[in-house]
Amino acid sequence: MITLTSYAAVSMILFSLGVIGVIARRNIFVIYMSIELMLNGINLFLMTFARYHFNMDAQVISIMVIAIAAAEAAIFLSVIILLFRSKRSLDTDIFTTLKQGGK
Repeated sequence: MITLTSYAAVSMILFSLGVIGVIARRNIFVIYMSIELMLNGINLFLMTFARYHFNMDAQVISIMVIAIAAAEAAIFLSVIILLFRSKRSLDTDIFTTLKQGGK
């Protein structure tokens, strides 16, 4: 039988993998996917406790987070495309060159 602890463990593993991906990788697209993995871990955690407490509030919050993440995905992917077109790389060192005025 799958218990509350099992769902909580899976959500913590997802969140931890996302944190490791953000810290360890230099590719901006992989960092973005790791952030999305962290959001999904948080959503699973909210849904788990909403189901456990028979409360719909956390489910509504999770749906709002999913909707905001969809809008954020469109903006972030367009920024990634613009960075790739201008620098031909998705390395995070691009941000230091942008801060210096693009020299």
